[in-house]
Amino acid sequence: MNAMEVRHVAKFPMGQIVATPAVLHHLEHHGINASDYLNRHVRGDWGDIPAEDAKENEFALTRRLRIISSYVIEGEKVLVITEADRSVTTLLFISEY
Repeated sequence: MNAMEVRHVAKFPMGQIVATPAVLHHLEHHGINASDYLNRHVRGDWGDIPAEDAKENEFALTRRLRIISSYVIEGEKVLVITEADRSVTTLLFISEY
């Protein structure tokens, strides 16, 4: 997967997209395409995070701060984290954070 798969207007660059082996296995096992969640993340749909974290993400859009989304995917909470320098976006389980 790469930034070219993002189908909507991006609010920020995601850089290189990576995932932990456990998340990759989970997605493959359930036949899930990660780009659906990456599209939500880059469009500002932060998923299942508290309101104060969503506000922090909005603040981070115009500053060099990390952006974090959270989605429940087939019963597992997966974080999508774009680093402050926008060089990389990582998909990982909450337990791997």
